Amino acid sequence: MSTPLYAIGIDLGTTHCALAYVDIGASDGETTRYGVLDIPQLTAPGAVESQPLLPSFLYLPHEAELAEGDLNLPWSVAQDFAVGEFARARGALTPIRLVSSAKSWLCHAGVDRRAAILPFDAPPEVARVSPLDASTRYLAHLRHAWDQAHPEAPFDQQDVTVTIPASFDPAARELTAEAARSAGFNNLTLLEEPQAALYNWIQGSNGGWRKAVKPGDIILVIDVGGGTSDFSLIAVLEREGQLELHRVAVGDHILLGGDNMDLTLAHVVARKLAADGKTLDPWQIRALTYACRAAKENLLSDAALEVQSIVVPSRGSKLIGGSIRTELTQAEVRATILEGFFPQVDAAARPTSRTRAGLTQLGLPYAQDAGITRHLASLLGRQAGATAELDGFAGKVDADASFLHPSAVLFNGGVFKSGILSERTLATLNSWLSAEQSEPARELAGADMDLAVARGAAYYGYVRRGQGVRIRGGTARAYYVAVESSMPAIPGMAPPVQALCVAPFGMEEGIEADLLEQEFGLVVGEPVHMRFFGSSVRRQDQLGTLLDFWQPEELQELGEIQATLPAEGRAIGEIVQVKLRAVASETGTLELTAVATQGDEHWKVEFDVRGHD
Repeated sequence: MSTPLYAIGIDLGTTHCALAYVDIGASDGETTRYGVLDIPQLTAPGAVESQPLLPSFLYLPHEAELAEGDLNLPWSVAQDFAVGEFARARGALTPIRLVSSAKSWLCHAGVDRRAAILPFDAPPEVARVSPLDASTRYLAHLRHAWDQAHPEAPFDQQDVTVTIPASFDPAARELTAEAARSAGFNNLTLLEEPQAALYNWIQGSNGGWRKAVKPGDIILVIDVGGGTSDFSLIAVLEREGQLELHRVAVGDHILLGGDNMDLTLAHVVARKLAADGKTLDPWQIRALTYACRAAKENLLSDAALEVQSIVVPSRGSKLIGGSIRTELTQAEVRATILEGFFPQVDAAARPTSRTRAGLTQLGLPYAQDAGITRHLASLLGRQAGATAELDGFAGKVDADASFLHPSAVLFNGGVFKSGILSERTLATLNSWLSAEQSEPARELAGADMDLAVARGAAYYGYVRRGQGVRIRGGTARAYYVAVESSMPAIPGMAPPVQALCVAPFGMEEGIEADLLEQEFGLVVGEPVHMRFFGSSVRRQDQLGTLLDFWQPEELQELGEIQATLPAEGRAIGEIVQVKLRAVASETGTLELTAVATQGDEHWKVEFDVRGHD
């Protein structure tokens, strides 16, 4: 393959995608020459414009809805769908044909993510696609846009990094990599979004980051986008006279972001309309939600704007005459968003949870508690001792601290384009620090909330070639497989389960773990399922550690892993003795292999991405 000319970074976001790049040959160390690709996309039927962001929306029109040629793109005259700006605008009027939040569905372990389930509430006559297919279409659009703009540097010959939430589990990471491969990505690496944001801050400082942070600092990256809230903690170390960045923890996967805020505002408006005797059906609520998104962005970005008009379309033939007009005020937005999503709580606060009903509507597993600051308090509390044994860390480790004390904060994500929300979050964090007599955390300024992740991903691709500064840390969790204990049958009692560590915390990419001593018996010719766990707090467990007991907050069940051993040369049903081997791949995924103890046979162990009945 030809030597790459560019390191390309792609932000595959819940609400929009972006592509940035670094010119490898024209860059030197932390001083890089980079750009952002303007992405051609439909903005109206038959109208193509280039914009820096590609909205992550897919519209599936009725076969008679548009005229011939209305969906043509510079590189295609045959597709029967639209992605980007036109998809978002058209879908606001016809939401039953709009696919949104595909990224959130891609990590939803409760559904078959390869099945055609989106739009999830569409009537039977509407065509559907899978979350995997929707993600593939966004990525393929970006590849075509690059190839049109840079014919001298074909996309499949460049170094490409695609970003994912830090909290994505191995199954969601593998699905993202699969979508990218299906879209024609040959040289792929996955990178966590908070790390990408920090890489962008480093790159933008032109070397000044070494003066902005010091050994002993803990950088908290808070990334709240359209669909997720993502937290990462990164320590600043000094080793052999050089500053190093070491990722020490990430938060849980929290489906909580701008989409939740838009829906909440839609219900605020709907209640006002109901008080005036106007009721909305579910279709109109969805359309109202899209209208509230635009109103929210305008009101939060312009403090002088007091009122934003909103039009809720009718489903009848007289769309304009039947529309309902209302408004959303600055005061309503601030009260709803600040108090509902960024409450001023103390450091001991934790997210509340409720018992789910026996029957629940199919949908995304959104966070039950909308308080982002409570989720942040929970992460910092769990990670209170995260730096205690970190080699080269010069910061103060207070054994009496009830939570890990960040000293610097980097905000990222479209939600924080409003300074009001970042100010509230920082003020809440600093009230916690003040209560424990700690210095206030400072904000690391200068991030571009729309493009920081794509730019940071491009810079990371450049860093991987031996340039600049690299964030270390390896896998964000330790991973375990369940082992059922052998014991006599006891009526009404299931055999106790142990947890066997198959990949320790911080396992660096490209590292292949030794074979586990524990042997498993797998049946030939049939799929075998095993329970799978992850932990972000058990840092000391080594490969092969077998846990008999753990606290509920220490291990979280992630779903299943499965292995199907072909019956080649063996009788179906025969049990083969195997050991497990883990590899943290260069791509950024975790791979498990079952290796026969006798012979040289080996089989890939898959993460179950088809959900559960």
